[in-house]
Amino acid sequence: MPEETTLEEAIRRNASGPKSAEVDGQKVEQHSLADQIAADEYLALKKAVKSRTSGLKITKLCHSGA
Repeated sequence: MPEETTLEEAIRRNASGPKSAEVDGQKVEQHSLADQIAADEYLALKKAVKSRTSGLKITKLCHSGA
């Protein structure tokens, strides 16, 4: 879970900071917030698919007779 916390913190930090900055002729620009959220959703979906309990459970149904 440290990856998720780190990613959430990074998104929070980037959202509170400036989108771009320029110092001594060097310009730095971050990805848009929408791109960061999309990347977070993609990584969460990728992790969910790899887990053993990916939301699909296959069981054998048996009726009691009668």
